[in-house]
Amino acid sequence: MSTTPAFDPLSYNAQPYPGGDPFADYKESKLDLDGLVDLADRRLGGAVVAANDEFFAHRENLLKTESAVFDPHAFGHKGKVMDGWETRRRRGVSAEQPHPTDEDNDWALVRLALPGLVRGVNVDTAHFRGNHPTEVSVEAASVPGTPTTEELLAAEWTELVPRTPVYGHAANGFEVTSARRWTHLRLKQFPDGGVARLRVYGEPVADPRWLAAQGSFDVAALLNGGAVEDASDRFFSAPENIITPGRSHKMDDGWENRRRRDTGNDWVRFRLVAQAEVRALEIDTAYLKGNSAGWITVLARDAHGPAPEAWTEVVARTPLQPDSEHRFVLDTPVTATHVRTDVFPDGGLSRLHVYGSLTEAGARALQERWDSAQA
Repeated sequence: MSTTPAFDPLSYNAQPYPGGDPFADYKESKLDLDGLVDLADRRLGGAVVAANDEFFAHRENLLKTESAVFDPHAFGHKGKVMDGWETRRRRGVSAEQPHPTDEDNDWALVRLALPGLVRGVNVDTAHFRGNHPTEVSVEAASVPGTPTTEELLAAEWTELVPRTPVYGHAANGFEVTSARRWTHLRLKQFPDGGVARLRVYGEPVADPRWLAAQGSFDVAALLNGGAVEDASDRFFSAPENIITPGRSHKMDDGWENRRRRDTGNDWVRFRLVAQAEVRALEIDTAYLKGNSAGWITVLARDAHGPAPEAWTEVVARTPLQPDSEHRFVLDTPVTATHVRTDVFPDGGLSRLHVYGSLTEAGARALQERWDSAQA
């Protein structure tokens, strides 16, 4: 049975496409996402591993990085071509019972690229106006390794977002308060319909045993639990791109700020996986040619040290070359929990790698975080 009090589904409908800009009447979400990353990001390894139905539009569209697009003239052999996941219309069991039951639903299983704490979910129904679901729910499971679909379906699932009505052509945002580390989600839509995108915002929680086995690793990487805490500017592309895996493949697959017209400079502040001994850094400006940063300074701070608010310069102001890798080996390892890149006067970076190993205190803190996220 639906847990939603009696409501009028028609009040959640969007109007038919009026022509012109399809996003002109789109409902935005009010979720506060500062400091959070998309744990299901396809570029990092997220995947929709199974769905019970994808008759009209493929399940894989749910995790496409770009916003959903709409072509009013695009039709295929099965009907309207939609940029999302869309199932067929459900029917009842007979002419006397033509409607689906209250419990009928379609589902999709999502593997998180970054297992971690889920803080918010966006079920985006962009361009699904008369064909979006009436309600959705989101469940989570923690399953180690690489489980099969059958193993996932048999797993223990915990409700993160209770069954709730959703608007058509809207970003339907939901806050989540769970304190557990999750590896997979199950999106249910009642009774059927289409969802354009699914975003799962949260904080990665890395496996301390895996990191300990590596010894030295990139202590700022998203995949290992690093994060962007703040940045001076996010105008052209997100600073979180700087700590994603691999080299950048195009200009917007990095961080680019707007052109400064004052005497200041731009910067990004990173939180490392835990307290670490930093030994080397790599800064890449791949695909940033006429818009790369001119000079860079790298600073470090140890939030658990004797001067927790003090920043220490670890790379003095150094010129950067466009579309190039730059490597810096520190003369002496630096103990840090945070790193900050200051660029002068402005301009982009595509990647930052901070190589080191966890201190005893850092390894202990990471283990404690892991343990608390298992309960």
